[in-house]
Amino acid sequence: MDGTVLVADDDRTIRTVLTQALTRAGCKVHATSSLVTLMRWVEEGKGDLVISDVVMPDGNGLDQLPKIAQQRPNLPVIVISAQNTIMTAIKAAEADAYDYLPKPFDLPDLMKRAARALAVKPHRATPASDDTHSEDLPLVGRTAAMQALYRLVARVMNTSLSVLVTGESGTGKSLIARAIHDFSDRRSLPFVVASASDLEGMDGPQSLLSRAKAGSLVFDEVGDLSMEAQSRIVRMLDALGDTAPRIMSTSRSDLLDALDKGTLREDLYYRLAGVTVAVPPLRDRVDDIPLLAEHFLTRAERDGAPVRRLASNAIDIVRAYTWPGNVRQLENVIRRLVVTSSNPDIHRPEVEQVLGSQPAIEPLNTGQADKLSGSVEQHLRRYFDLHGGALPPVGLYQRILREVEAPLIEIALDATLGNQAKCAELLGINRNTLRKKITELDIRVTRRRKMM
Repeated sequence: MDGTVLVADDDRTIRTVLTQALTRAGCKVHATSSLVTLMRWVEEGKGDLVISDVVMPDGNGLDQLPKIAQQRPNLPVIVISAQNTIMTAIKAAEADAYDYLPKPFDLPDLMKRAARALAVKPHRATPASDDTHSEDLPLVGRTAAMQALYRLVARVMNTSLSVLVTGESGTGKSLIARAIHDFSDRRSLPFVVASASDLEGMDGPQSLLSRAKAGSLVFDEVGDLSMEAQSRIVRMLDALGDTAPRIMSTSRSDLLDALDKGTLREDLYYRLAGVTVAVPPLRDRVDDIPLLAEHFLTRAERDGAPVRRLASNAIDIVRAYTWPGNVRQLENVIRRLVVTSSNPDIHRPEVEQVLGSQPAIEPLNTGQADKLSGSVEQHLRRYFDLHGGALPPVGLYQRILREVEAPLIEIALDATLGNQAKCAELLGINRNTLRKKITELDIRVTRRRKMM
């Protein structure tokens, strides 16, 4: 790695660790706890890369990005922040930051991103205004799954590609669609959510287009629509003009399964699934549960409720619960706890009492041993069918194995915090075999050395 890196963070530990790591990698480093100093260095022409925190004692790092872009158009900026919400990721993208990483970050991962930033000179665009943006979106999370979702949303929001948002009920699919609209260059235009009744009648589709104009048009729970409604949507999409709205859709059901069953039109699916944004269920991002709970407690306090906080034993049981209703259920539970609790600290018995009145938790279905093989079979049959009787390109066996191996190893590495010895033991393979697979499949390994 070669170049000069400007580091701005008010945490001395982070400045020290980044300085040492970047210096060992061959970089020159200037580190500061002041945005004023950082901007002076930028104005003086110093630095080939900036790594900056957001909340600083003398200002907000995101506010400086447009100034950096104006003065040094080819100077990449990596934003690091403890504000683990979609807002930070989107604002960083809007301000044309080269990359964004949440705190606590993984040091090797940051070093790889810094190396890529120093190797290229990204194009910088004029940032969009954020004067109407709300800070109240409950799209909160520092887990890898949510951070990946944030980055995907930030990348697609100003494109014209159709977006399909999938996820279980209560995960926040409609919030994702709304965020894509509210933070895009269509934010001042209408945001219209279409129901089945909106598609009825001769003038239904045209009325929808008239309401949406060049804004955003969302088909909610598209998998539940009748075949007649689906046909109307297909005809409407085929007739869209140059000033058409951005098309988005949501679905809690498996649309590929619906295709197999014949309850979803294939031509509709491929028109809607330009980009698929999969929202993970809450049980798959346990580390985000305390963050979300704190968010809802803070929101309740802001709305006039008494100050409440979860005791450590309460947090333990909240984390252990499977949350079949996802984020929406968690919000309702927190609201109820705020009202029913008589003390500032909410303890385990109170949480148990409230959760005891919740709908029964459905156990994970472990009895379907052929579930994975069945899904693979359906995928492969569809893959062959899409070739219209012709054979797929040669080398199919290795391609399919790669598709299965890569996510298996990535998930196992994530579960073992990047420890390759533990991962190899978990998978039941030799450690050298695991290393070979990581190289062959180009899997990024990040050990969890967290920097606060």
